[in-house]
Amino acid sequence: MLRVISAACVSAALLWTSTAQAVSVTNRDTREMKLTVIEGEAKQDHILQPSQELKEVCQKGCVIRLNDSESDEYELEGTEVVSIEEGYLYYDGPDAPSEPSSGAAGQPSEPEKR
Repeated sequence: MLRVISAACVSAALLWTSTAQAVSVTNRDTREMKLTVIEGEAKQDHILQPSQELKEVCQKGCVIRLNDSESDEYELEGTEVVSIEEGYLYYDGPDAPSEPSSGAAGQPSEPEKR
């Protein structure tokens, strides 16, 4: 019985960890944005409408490209919560609220450009 409980706890922890380790992107811009997710050799395009969110992409890190522009590439580790605002990608943090913070101290920071 103890082995079954231990196995269930380990399985639940692994499942929780895998879903927590993914990038979420919200388009807070006023226009639709094309988002290209590049993971190794794999590339996937998404069109995000204003206020639309893309959840749980690139679990092991990736490059995010905005509107096919190679100068707008951002390298992410796979644990970030980010948003698109005024054509740029910003960190919201690992446990970010849905709405952007107000005030200078709460301004999002920009992910590292590649």
